[in-house]
Amino acid sequence: MSEISNWIRLTATPGVGCEAAKKLLHAFGLPEQIFSASYPELKRVVSEKQAQALSGAPSAATTSLMERTEQWCTESENHLITLADRTYPAHLLTIPDPPTVLYVKGNAELLTKTSVAVVGSRNATTQGVLNAREFSDTLSQHGLTIVSGLAAGIDAAAHQGGLAGSGSTIAVIGTGIDIVYPAANRELAHQIAALGCIVSEYPLGTPPIASNFPRRNRIISGLAQGVLVVEAAAQSGSLITARMANEQGRDVFAIPGSIHSPFSKGCHLLIKQGAKLVDTAQDIIDELRIDELRFDELRQGRAPTTLGAMIADKANAISITPDNQALLSEMGFDPVHPDALAVRCKLDCADLTARLVMLELEGHVEMLAGGLVRRLVH
Repeated sequence: MSEISNWIRLTATPGVGCEAAKKLLHAFGLPEQIFSASYPELKRVVSEKQAQALSGAPSAATTSLMERTEQWCTESENHLITLADRTYPAHLLTIPDPPTVLYVKGNAELLTKTSVAVVGSRNATTQGVLNAREFSDTLSQHGLTIVSGLAAGIDAAAHQGGLAGSGSTIAVIGTGIDIVYPAANRELAHQIAALGCIVSEYPLGTPPIASNFPRRNRIISGLAQGVLVVEAAAQSGSLITARMANEQGRDVFAIPGSIHSPFSKGCHLLIKQGAKLVDTAQDIIDELRIDELRFDELRQGRAPTTLGAMIADKANAISITPDNQALLSEMGFDPVHPDALAVRCKLDCADLTARLVMLELEGHVEMLAGGLVRRLVH
C-alpha cells in the first residue's frame, strides 16, 4: 500500500479524527507504522473502538477512496499535503486541531505566504461586496494572500479582489475538493484553481454537509495572520471564524457600518469585544506591519480581471450631474426612506424615483429591504 493510501486510510477510519490521528502519529510515526501496530499497542494510545477500527481491514468504500485519491494525485495541479510533509503550512501547526491531510488544487506555495482572511455574509449588500473586493484588491496588491471560503456574497468578492493582485487567493472549502459549492461559483473556482489555490481537508466526493462548514472555518483563520469581517449579522458563521481567530491568537478586524443595518450588527459586536475597527485596507497593513508598496504604480495600466471588477470600474467612471450629486450629498450614507428623502430634498416623488433608479443603474445607490435606499461608497 502506498504512502498516500495509508494517509487516506487513516483519515477515513471511522471515529479517528484529527486529535486521535495526532496521538497515533506521535506514538507510532507514519501511518504505515500505525497500521502495523497490534491491537493492544493501539489501545494504549486511543480508545478501544478506535483501536478496533484501525486493526480491521479497510472497507470497500475506503479502498475505493484510496484508489481515487491516488489517481487524483497524478494530475500536476493536485497535491496531497500531510502533517509529515515539510510543505505543510506552519501556521496551521499552531492551531489545536490541524487537519491530518490537505487536498490542494493549484499553487500550494500560497499556503506559506503572509495572508489575511476576509469573511462576511452570504446575503451581502452591494456596499459590502464592494468593500470586500476593494479591501482584498488593495491587500493583494501589497502582496498579501486573501483567504476565504468560496461562499456567495462577501467570500466571492474577496476572492475576486485577491485574484486582481500579486498576493492571489486561497479558497478553503467545506466539501471534497472535486465538488464546487455553491455551483454558481464554478467559474470563480476555476479561476482560483488556475491562479491561486483551493484547499479542503475532506475526502474526494464529500458533499455539502452543514456541519463541515463551521469546522472548515478554523482553517480559514488558521492560515491567516489576521481576519477581516466585512459584514455579519449578530448570529453568523463569520463570527465563528472571528472567534476561532481570536482563540488562535490571530488579529481580528471589522468594518463598521450603519447602526440601522442588520449586516453591521456582527461587526459592531466584534468591535465591542476588542476587534480592531478599520475603514481602509491600510489600517490592516499598518497593524500587521506589512512593508508599504507603491500601490498606485502597481495598479497603473491594470485592466479589471473579473466581470464584477469591470462593472465596479465602469460605475466609478460614470459622471454624476450636479443635481444628482446634491441628492447623494443629502442622502448621506445611512439607509433612508425615499419619502423622507423627498421631504429633505424638496422633490416630488416621481422625480426622486426617476433619479434613484438612474443612480442605482449607475452603481451609486442600492435599494434595501423595506423600501429603504442607501448611497454606496466607491
